[in-house]
Amino acid sequence: MTSQQNNPTGISVNYIYLVIYLAALSAFGSFVNDMYLPSLPEMTEFFKCSVPMVQLGLTTGMAGLGLGQIFLGPLSDKYGRKPVLMISLAVFCAAAVVSIYSPTIHFFLICRFFQGLGASGGYFLARTIPADIYGGRTLAKVMAVIGAINGFAPACAPVLGGFVSEHFQWKGVFVFLSIFSVALVASSKGLKETLPPERRLQGKLSHAFSDYKGLLSNRSFMTHVLFKGSALGLLFAYISSAPFIMQTHFGYSQTEFGLIMGFNALFLGAGSMTALKFKILKRAAFIGGIILSASIAAEVAVLFLLDNFMAYELLLIPAMYGMGMIFTVSNTLAMNEGRNNAGAASAVLGTAGYVFGAIVSPLVGYGNIMHSTALVFGIVTCIVLISAFMARALPADIDS
Repeated sequence: MTSQQNNPTGISVNYIYLVIYLAALSAFGSFVNDMYLPSLPEMTEFFKCSVPMVQLGLTTGMAGLGLGQIFLGPLSDKYGRKPVLMISLAVFCAAAVVSIYSPTIHFFLICRFFQGLGASGGYFLARTIPADIYGGRTLAKVMAVIGAINGFAPACAPVLGGFVSEHFQWKGVFVFLSIFSVALVASSKGLKETLPPERRLQGKLSHAFSDYKGLLSNRSFMTHVLFKGSALGLLFAYISSAPFIMQTHFGYSQTEFGLIMGFNALFLGAGSMTALKFKILKRAAFIGGIILSASIAAEVAVLFLLDNFMAYELLLIPAMYGMGMIFTVSNTLAMNEGRNNAGAASAVLGTAGYVFGAIVSPLVGYGNIMHSTALVFGIVTCIVLISAFMARALPADIDS
C-alpha cells in the first residue's frame, strides 16, 4: 500500500484489515465524544456545576479535535501518516488517564481539550489514508463501508458508556477510552505507510500549511465541507442535548438512554450504504439533505409544542438516515477534490464539523433545554438546506 491503486484487486486479507482498522480509528473519535454522554447528568452533580458548564466538555473536546486536525494534517503530508497517528494516540492516552484525577470541572475541561488533540489524528487519518490509495467510485465504496461499520460506533458508545458509568461511574469511561487507544497502537503493526517519501511535501514545514489557501479557495471542495460540517453540527446538537432530554426530562436511565441512542445511530450506517446505490453521488447527498431538513423542521415543532417522547424519537430516525447519506457523499467528494493534499483536505473537512459542534453544544443547554435545542436545530437546519442546494448545483465529479 505504498503506491496509489485505482481499484482494489479483490477482497484480500490486507484490504479487510485496512477497512476494519480505519473504521476503528474513525469510531475512536465517536467514542471520545459519545461514550461519556450518559455520564453528563452525573458529572454535573460530581463537579457541582451547571448543565452548560459540563457540556463544555463536549465543546473543548471538539475544539481539540478541530485544532489537532489543522496542525496534524499538513504534518502528515510532510512526514507520513503513521508517525502522526502513533504520537496523537499517545497524547490521547495520557490526557484520558490524567482526566480521571480531575479535582475540578475546569481541570477536566483542559484534559478534554488534549483528549481531542490526541483523538484528532485517528479521526482525520481514517479519511486521509483511503484517499492515498483509492479514488473515484472505489474511494466512495471504501468510505461507505467504513461509514457503515462506523455506524455501530455511535450505536455502541452510549450503550457501553451507560453500562460502564452505572457500574464504575464516569471515571470508568475514561479508563476504557485509555485502553481503547492502547489497543489501537498495539494493533497498528499491520498498518503500512500509505504516503511514501517521494509523494510527501518537500521543503520547509511552513510550506505544508500553504496548501490550506488553495483548498479554501476551491469552491467545490468548500461546498462539500460546509454541507458535511452543518450536518455534523446537527448531530452534535442532538448528541449534547439528548442526555438531558431523555434522562433528566423524560426519566430514562443511563442504560436505556444508551440503547435508544444506539438504535438511532444504526440508521446512520443504513443511510451511508444507501448513498452508494445512486449512480451520481451528489444526488444522494441532496436527497439526504432534504430528508434531514424536513425531519428536523418537524422536530423543532415537536420540541416547542409537544411534550411527547415518541414524537421526539420517531423524527430522529429519518434524520439519522439523511445524515448517513450526507456524510458518505460529502466525505467522498471533498476528499476526491483534495486528494493531492489529502492530509490538509481531511483536516479542513473534519475541522468544519467540530467548529459547528463546538458552537452548538453549550447553546442547547441554556434555559429550557427543549426550546433552546429547537432553536439551535432550526438555525443549523437552514444552513444544511442552503448547502444541499449549493452542492446540487456543482458538476458531478464522480458519476460511475
